Amino acid sequence: MNKFLFLFFGSFLLSSCGENNVDDPALKLMYDVPAREWVEALPVGNGRLGAMIFGRSDNELIQLNEESLWAGGPVNPNPNPESPKYLSAVREALAAEDYGKAESLLHNMQGLYTESYAPLGDLRIVQHYSGDVSDYRRDLDLNSAVANVQFKAGDVSYRREIFASAPDQVIAIRLDADRKGALSFDFSLDSQLKYSISTENGNTLVMNGRAPAHADPSYYNVNETPVIYSDDAGMRFQLLAKAIAKDGTVTVDGNTAKVSGATSAVILLSAATSFNGFDKDPFKEGRDEKQIAGNYLASASAKSFDMLKKAHVNDYKSYFDRVSFKLDEQNPAIDKTIPERMKAYFEGGHDRSLEALYFQFNRYLLISCSRPGGIPANLQGIWNMELRPPWSANFTTNINYQMNYWAAEPVNLSEMHEPFLSYVEKFAKTGSATARNFYDMKGWALHHNADIWGQTNPVGDLGNGSPIWANWAMGGPWICQHLFDHFRFTCDTAFLKNYAYPLMKGAADFVLDWLVENENGQLITSPSTSPENAFIDSEGKRHSVAQSMTVDLVLIWDLFTGLIESSEILGVDDDYRAMLKEKLDRLYPLQIGKKGNLQEWYRDFDDAEPHHRHLSHLIGLHPGRQIAPLTTPEYANACKRSLELRGDDGTGWSIGWKINMWARLLDGNHAYKLIRNLLRVSKTANTQYGAGGGSYLNLFCAHPPFQIDGNFGGLAGMTEMLLQSHLSDIHLLPALPDEWSDGSVAGLRARGGFEVSIDWKNSRLLKAKITSLAGNRCLIRTEIPIEVKGVSCKSEETTANGKTYYLTGFPTTKGKSYEIAAKK
Repeated sequence: MNKFLFLFFGSFLLSSCGENNVDDPALKLMYDVPAREWVEALPVGNGRLGAMIFGRSDNELIQLNEESLWAGGPVNPNPNPESPKYLSAVREALAAEDYGKAESLLHNMQGLYTESYAPLGDLRIVQHYSGDVSDYRRDLDLNSAVANVQFKAGDVSYRREIFASAPDQVIAIRLDADRKGALSFDFSLDSQLKYSISTENGNTLVMNGRAPAHADPSYYNVNETPVIYSDDAGMRFQLLAKAIAKDGTVTVDGNTAKVSGATSAVILLSAATSFNGFDKDPFKEGRDEKQIAGNYLASASAKSFDMLKKAHVNDYKSYFDRVSFKLDEQNPAIDKTIPERMKAYFEGGHDRSLEALYFQFNRYLLISCSRPGGIPANLQGIWNMELRPPWSANFTTNINYQMNYWAAEPVNLSEMHEPFLSYVEKFAKTGSATARNFYDMKGWALHHNADIWGQTNPVGDLGNGSPIWANWAMGGPWICQHLFDHFRFTCDTAFLKNYAYPLMKGAADFVLDWLVENENGQLITSPSTSPENAFIDSEGKRHSVAQSMTVDLVLIWDLFTGLIESSEILGVDDDYRAMLKEKLDRLYPLQIGKKGNLQEWYRDFDDAEPHHRHLSHLIGLHPGRQIAPLTTPEYANACKRSLELRGDDGTGWSIGWKINMWARLLDGNHAYKLIRNLLRVSKTANTQYGAGGGSYLNLFCAHPPFQIDGNFGGLAGMTEMLLQSHLSDIHLLPALPDEWSDGSVAGLRARGGFEVSIDWKNSRLLKAKITSLAGNRCLIRTEIPIEVKGVSCKSEETTANGKTYYLTGFPTTKGKSYEIAAKK
């Protein structure tokens, strides 16, 4: 972990002041049958280890992952030395509007594909009992991050508890019977990777294995051998499974461990890999995975299950309990199973408790898959069952990777943002080679795909990728948005000065080289794509590459504006700041198209796919801050028209993004409509790019297939409906839908260093509490006049977006809370 990040997050833990919730019976995912498929299994995780629990009574399957277990090794920094010589020809073709020629030439400017995130293995538990199974139930308790399975066989009741402990770095499973000696089961380990099984001490199964030296993406089937193993390459791993029985006997027979005649028993799972950093060969320079896994297991084995569970719950609740979200309703359906509730919801029923549960489930997922010092959450968080998962389960940096972390700061999980933030430095190191070797340019560049090894080049196996996705070069500015936004939430100037600002400047160095003048002296990008989307040119032909797509313009505006503000805050680089302002003034302006939409393309071309899943040209509305109804109403209306043309369907993550967009347009009812779309039941795991997005029965988001960014996009959107702070004020209840007429939220974070709690009734603000974490001046935007208890302040009445607003400002003292109430 970068030392500046480490210092910041260490102090953050001490200064956080969230409220502690009493366990809420509504915060459980309940089921009355075992999972039939992976997207019905229940996830647990400690940031590093993940498990998917199927909950079968007789033949339990727990599928396992370790966050650093990837195919491959450090990137080749210069796989295509010929790339730079094609750039001028590409630009000449685009200046002549020969889009087909430019696309053809760009195939010569591609590098290698990313590597794939790998599954660790499976734990199988065969439980022996007599009689028919009855009274079956499984659940995931979000209050404690513990999964439970219970059933009755004959006249004996059985129970399992499973959790992934961050303090002790193991997965712990306790199996119980309510009759002495009635618990007997066998367990074994398996993996799709190359492995061998041995035993230790008569109670432990030991799996030693190796990940592939390379795995092609699942969509790339050119090579005869898409998964390659090597004797001198590939990441090593070890998985340990130890049985501890309170009574009865534990034996090992071949590759199977057996527990017989027990009343209670525990299985402890420990795992580690040889991953030693993005730039170290995991085979030749790797860590000792056996020592690491063994040490974790030995330490956990010295503690009772109850001690492990107590430490786990306390650690988890220190994060989870910071935020509560309640939506009032009569007769909540919290005693029904998730499939029952989702079916009723899909058929038009109302279930506000389900919506609040979804909000908190997604916070649970972020806590479970992204912890300080670890690897950033990938397309599937940390949960993956496939050797070649969809899109390699990598870091897709043209939207999905960023979406994973949109909610981290506002839902009071800033620490979970740290893996993403720390990897920017790694991308900058490999990206400097990409900028130099692919374009002969300064700074650092990131394209649309990355991985644990810091891959930043335009992917495509040296020419086999499509420029529509491979050759988009603005990933650096987009991930830098998170750096400055993290500062805006935390107000940590040491982080800004020592870490964020230098990295942002490096990304800007590349952009400054990438920009060229058009015939009017305006600055444009060339080549340019709008990620994964295509247009129809004036001759009726479909193309994807042109000049200066709107996505580039809004990301460059965001990066340069963040740098200008950073230099002012830090009091440095006056000349540099003036230069950036001059470049911004010359940047090709945003355009409103013939349909009243925000133009996506350099020319006012028609869309090849009018309902395309990507909304890249609207980044200035969200997650950016260049466009807003309160500041740029003309452009905001154009964004609204663009969203209307795109429609309300799409992939799961696209629907999640649209929730955020409509919330930023201050249209809570439209945002709510999309929440209902996101929570509809998806009945397919097959890839779909258009319609069909929603959720699976375990509440994982369906692209389809499963992609976790849709979960986090939905969480971010729900938060934007309740609180916005991307402009210069804290906007309370900016997009509250009619369906959420009564409720409360506590513990959200706002930019400027504030923690916010809000209560409302009859769709009207009742009261709020603002806690100042940095001592900055607070400016609150509301739709009704308010007063601040004990503080003399004036409100300014303004009109915007067809509404009257009240702006109330007051100075704050660090650590003090301020009570807000509707003015009587």
